[in-house]
This record gives sequence, C-alpha cells and structure tokens, in this order.
Amino acid sequence: MTGPTHEATADLITLPGTPLADAVVNLIRPVETPSVFNHSIRSYLFARLVAGRLGLVAGHDYQDDLLFAACAMHDLGLASDGPHSQRFEVEGADRAASFLTDRGVSAADADQVWQAIALHTSSGIAERRGTLCVLVREGVTLDFGGRVGANHVDAVTDEQADAVHAAYPRLDMIRSLTDAIVAQAAKDPKNAPRYTTPGELLRERETFGRTRLEHFYRSSRWGS
Repeated sequence: MTGPTHEATADLITLPGTPLADAVVNLIRPVETPSVFNHSIRSYLFARLVAGRLGLVAGHDYQDDLLFAACAMHDLGLASDGPHSQRFEVEGADRAASFLTDRGVSAADADQVWQAIALHTSSGIAERRGTLCVLVREGVTLDFGGRVGANHVDAVTDEQADAVHAAYPRLDMIRSLTDAIVAQAAKDPKNAPRYTTPGELLRERETFGRTRLEHFYRSSRWGS
C-alpha cells in the first residue's frame, strides 16, 4: 500500500502557527505529561479531519484557532500547576477561557471554547452545543480509537493515523491520562462527583485497581 506523500503528510500534521496557537502550545507543553500533550495535539489533528469529512470549512464554518485552542487545552485541568479544586473538565475550561480573554479573544469566542472543553466528556450533550463542541468531542474520542462514542472513526485512514502517530506518539496514553485524571480527582471530593468521568475512574481504580477505560482500550483501534 502506498503511503501519503511528503506534502500530504506535512499538511496533515501542520499546526496553525498563529501567535495564539503558539501561545497555547507554550502554555500546555511545560505543565502536561508528554503523553497527555501529544493526545491533545492529536485530538486537534483528528478533529480537523472530521471537519473535512463533514464538509466544514475553516474560516467559514469554524475558526481554526479556536478549534486548536479547545483541543489543545481540553485537558488543561490536569496540568501540574493547576489548583485542582474542581472536576478537571471545568477547571480546564475555566483556565482556557481566562487564557484566551487575557489575549484579546472575545468573550463569546472564549465561551465557545469553555463549552467545548467542559463538555468534551459529555456524550449526547456536547453534540448539541454547536460545531466547535462537536469537533472537539469527535477529535478527542477519535484519539481513543472510537470506543467512547466517536461517530466518524472512519474519517481517519490507516495512513493518516500512522503519520499523526509518528509525529505525536501515543506513549501509553490511556494509562498516562487515566493516572492524571485519577490523581486530580483524588485531591478533593468536589473533583470527582459520582457518575462523572473523573468520579467513575477514581471509584473503579480504588475498587478494582484498574478502570474499564484501560481494559477496553487495549483492544481499541490504536491499542493504547
């Protein structure tokens, strides 16, 4: 099977390169594990492929800078320098919105990013809150191999996936991300309400020593 051309691969893994996108990368890279950082960037690259599959055009149907910001910062609530005083999705959304408004992004656009991050674990809700929420949810779930509800898992070919993973390796992402969520959730009962993602992952780890997420994803499309 013929792989993608050099030009196609370069286009596939190219990040926005705008001052805002650069600032986002500089924010998250020092405070996230390499595994979680790579997951966040892959989520954006996969979300962009979903947008293309849906016929959505950057600059017309969505703002690429906002999509990058929301995907790249969707796990900012797990950052090592965070207050860790509420569930990670909300903490990350608050930090991301504040970061954006401090850099001149409008309150309305920052709120779109807030919703996309706060709802990225909320299947059935994120999909009804606008294009940005849909794309972020799809990008994140695609990076889990489609097992948490991605509706467009076939938007990524094997060749595209190989190129993305070569640029941003998985680094045992499922385990690393679960460790980070559980550690943040364990710091305060407010961080882990029952039946939320952090609450259930913490309960499963404490009860069984392993989460269903870790078990299921050993057999997912990406394997980890």
